[in-house]
Amino acid sequence: MEEHLEGFFSYMKGAKDASLHTIRAYKIDIQDFIDFTKNSSLENVDKKIVRQYLAFMSQEGLSKKTIARRLSALRSLFKYFLLQKLVPYNPLDLVLTPKLEKKLPQVLTFEQVELFLKAPDQSTLLGLRDVAMIELFYSSGIRVSELSSLNQDDIDMRSLSVKVRGKGKKERVIPITKYALEAIRVYLRDPRREAKDQKAIFLNRWGTRITTRSIDRLFEGYLKKLGIVQKITPHTLRHSIATHLLEKGMDLKAIQELLGHQALGTTTIYTQVSSKLKKESYDKHHPLSKNG
Repeated sequence: MEEHLEGFFSYMKGAKDASLHTIRAYKIDIQDFIDFTKNSSLENVDKKIVRQYLAFMSQEGLSKKTIARRLSALRSLFKYFLLQKLVPYNPLDLVLTPKLEKKLPQVLTFEQVELFLKAPDQSTLLGLRDVAMIELFYSSGIRVSELSSLNQDDIDMRSLSVKVRGKGKKERVIPITKYALEAIRVYLRDPRREAKDQKAIFLNRWGTRITTRSIDRLFEGYLKKLGIVQKITPHTLRHSIATHLLEKGMDLKAIQELLGHQALGTTTIYTQVSSKLKKESYDKHHPLSKNG
């Protein structure tokens, strides 16, 4: 069984391009299920055992989000087992995942984005790097993993575009603003920039490719510096540009392609965010509003 599990994790990393964080979470969730089955053979798992596990998690008081995540990990595992002909069917196909309430993503106003851009100390090399990253995040709406993996030859300075490798190693070419391009150019040409990794655009203080975790920590640092209480991550900028483009009239399909969403339904949530912001603005500024 250990061999089959390792094969699954290798498959997730290679064929599915899953992050180390995702694989680590899958290992924990799958091990919890194995513990529940008292290490019985996974090949013999049927829908009855899965439903017993579902009932067990509910009795333990686990949240719907946690239950859904664990079932998702198991669904992927047995999908792989089915592919390898280790099981006759995927028992998770016969089990319904708990419905989760969809929370609207948090977005920033354009003024807040400007505040973020002014936070880095541009007299330092790392400050120039951070401005370039923030400009690129807001310009393109790329994921933090996509930004971390960018190489210099992915940037086309003539056409103002960047080639991105997204989920499942799918490539897409997306436009960027002249401000993002100029910020990247200034950072790359700074004589203080010493690269041990000659391909990467964004480097850490040691000259190697910056990691997604380091980028997250940078955002946390700027939050404290600016005294912002709300939780803002690189992904918040992705949500923000999508919402701002929608409010400016960009077609939903074009936004889907920009963000690299597989399904248009994933992108439509920004129509709800836009409507919510407009309603809040109306309530705040209308002369007859109680909040005005």
